[in-house]
Amino acid sequence: MATGKINVSVENIFPLIKKFLYSDHEIFLRELISNATDATLKLRHLTSIGEAKIEYGDPQIEVKVDKENKKLHVLDQGIGMTSTEVKKYINEVAFSGAEEFLDKYKDSGKDAGIIGHFGLGFYSAFMVADKVEIITKSYKDEPAAHWSCDGSPEFTLKKGNKESHGTEIILHIAEDSTEFLEESRIRELLRKYNKFMPIPIKFGTRTETLPKPEGAKEEDPAPTQEVDDIINNPNPAWTKKPASLKEEDYKGFYRELYPMQFEEPLFHIHLNVDYPFNLTGILYFPKLTTDLNIQKDRIQLYQNQVFVTDNVEGIVPEFLTMLRGVIDSPDIPLNVSRSYLQADGAVKKISSYITRKVADKLSSIFKKDREDFEKKWNDIKIVIEYGMLSEEKFFEKADKFALYPTVDGNYFTFEELQEKIKDLQTDKDDKLVVLYASDKEAQHSYIEAAKAKGYEVLLMDSPIVSHLMQKLETSKEKLSFARVDADNLDNLIKKEDTQISKLSDEEKEKLKGNLEEVIDDKSYTVQLEAMDSDAAPFMITEPEFMRRMKEMQQTGGGGMFGMGNMPEMYNLIVNTNHELVSEILNTKTAKKRERLINQSIDLARLSKGLLKGEELTRFIKRSYEMVK
Repeated sequence: MATGKINVSVENIFPLIKKFLYSDHEIFLRELISNATDATLKLRHLTSIGEAKIEYGDPQIEVKVDKENKKLHVLDQGIGMTSTEVKKYINEVAFSGAEEFLDKYKDSGKDAGIIGHFGLGFYSAFMVADKVEIITKSYKDEPAAHWSCDGSPEFTLKKGNKESHGTEIILHIAEDSTEFLEESRIRELLRKYNKFMPIPIKFGTRTETLPKPEGAKEEDPAPTQEVDDIINNPNPAWTKKPASLKEEDYKGFYRELYPMQFEEPLFHIHLNVDYPFNLTGILYFPKLTTDLNIQKDRIQLYQNQVFVTDNVEGIVPEFLTMLRGVIDSPDIPLNVSRSYLQADGAVKKISSYITRKVADKLSSIFKKDREDFEKKWNDIKIVIEYGMLSEEKFFEKADKFALYPTVDGNYFTFEELQEKIKDLQTDKDDKLVVLYASDKEAQHSYIEAAKAKGYEVLLMDSPIVSHLMQKLETSKEKLSFARVDADNLDNLIKKEDTQISKLSDEEKEKLKGNLEEVIDDKSYTVQLEAMDSDAAPFMITEPEFMRRMKEMQQTGGGGMFGMGNMPEMYNLIVNTNHELVSEILNTKTAKKRERLINQSIDLARLSKGLLKGEELTRFIKRSYEMVK
């Protein structure tokens, strides 16, 4: 038996490891399983090239809990180690980065990936164990080795008692970590971190029901047998070639990833590239609402099939973090800050590739089955619109397939819309005016007025629509968007010919005075307009610029000068060519005139959805009195 000191100048690194990573101590199992996987894959490689003269077979990794003796075992059938290799890899190489680890990270935040980054994966076992043993036998014809360490720099190394190649790690679980002696806790960790490891992982057994033998009676119980409980899927869908998978395979994998998600995904995107970086994965478009607070963090990041995190910010473009699925890449640095990720060249290329791949897939679906794409538009538009705002290259591609639905349920690309409305909706300054509504019910009367003139009205109701319109207006020439209730139609799309008012300047001044005497609400600004005599006599509009800036500030960015906190402001547009307005002007008694004005304004407010509570009650009472 040999004893010695681990080759590290730091007096006692184990308490520091434990203290530094204490809140993340569950990752020890991920690290040990990763090491066991590496050892098994190395053996597969050596047998395939003829260097290891043994049968590879069907190796497994096994995890066993010995609650009575407070031990946790991790066994593999991999390459194993000789005594010399144990000294080299456990006592020397694993600690080559120890001092750098301490100097660089001891004062920074906790990061569960740092241990693996510095080759200290095996020593993460000391976060939960006060003693660790290694019993290992190399695939070479050499004796087994038995290494033992109690969490100090002292170790013992002696001849081991093991017949077959591979390694067994035995953790003597510390008093403060007895949760890792609970089978449910270990199963939870294995499923969290190792669900898709490339080597089968056995954890206990399970009972399997067998078919009834021929001739068995109906009341006879079905026979059962105990089988190994393999808790992982070593060959998940993303590791396979897209050509070998069917639609049902992709849906099945989605259910495997999200067993509690009962809705099917709308479609998937298979990522598969090996140059200039290595990246595989499958992204799914779930049904999305227009709620910007929907749960993100549903894309899982793996490194060589080992789960790392479900926070992919900085790697996946932000607008795609609402998707679901898996990304697996050995080329993503895992132990650095988000700001570093954003500046990293490889990560930028990966992010660009994912953006391009998603855009190409959407374009392909649009061209292949436009009808189906239109049906799914409301479920995916929030991602596409967000992408158009945040990623210029995505905008360039999406501009060809992004859809603009009308209030009548028709869908146009921007190019098609432009062609459809250019003759009627181009104003005197040669600017194309796109009319839109955000709520078909609330803005119904304004929509009907626009349709009566032959105008097309879009339905744009996503929470970021104000930002999107701003983007389109700045990226395309001679274009403006206007909500149908932003002004009277003649002002929204100004033509050369203007209406002449039936009222003289004196009459208009008198009318304005009469109106302002009755209206005591400072949020309304009276505007007298000469309009068609059959247009509404009173109309309430919200100025496009002010309303849009407020909306943009409320959804983040774009608001200015505190507009998001400003009270609502409205224009009360009075049609000077309507006979009701003339009647109000010519009414002799002040009481009747006031009643007519109040009733007319309340009708306009009712049309706009602004009449509520006590004011609505007064309006109803007044209406009944007027029809007596």
